[in-house]
Amino acid sequence: MNACGILMLAAIVAVSPTPPVKKHCQIPCGIYGDKIRIDLLMEDAATIEKGMKKIGEFTKAGNFNQAVRWITNKDEHAGKIQRMVADYWLAQRIKAPKDSADAKARAKYLRQLELMHGINVAAMKCKQTTDVAHVAKLRSLAMEFARTYFKPEDLKHIEEHHGSRGR
Repeated sequence: MNACGILMLAAIVAVSPTPPVKKHCQIPCGIYGDKIRIDLLMEDAATIEKGMKKIGEFTKAGNFNQAVRWITNKDEHAGKIQRMVADYWLAQRIKAPKDSADAKARAKYLRQLELMHGINVAAMKCKQTTDVAHVAKLRSLAMEFARTYFKPEDLKHIEEHHGSRGR
């Protein structure tokens, strides 16, 4: 490739849009907080629930373009929850006990895995339907997980903001 071609390629790369940066890279940087992940999950759940309601309204009114937009939005937020479960909680935060003979720690670990699996399934069902019962299940499982994961002082913040909706 000649100098002109290299310059042209460099110019194209320089003006090309930058791909979006993922919010977490799985490097143990300590920057991201666990409590905010629950807040984000609950925000996604609220968006999903609103989307489900709007889909019904727009479908009844024959406004299918808006219904499709809300379906897409609802599904994106459910997918965000699924990615958070896999990329953040399961890959980084929920850890098997170091002492395999510690029955209490093992039971807590297995319960947290079970709850995260349930959250993942509830998010999948939110994609498949407009049944708000799946959002309620999602919230309930998230709050139950928080109770197994956080210390009482950290859990206080979560329950103050999400406790009544998560039960």
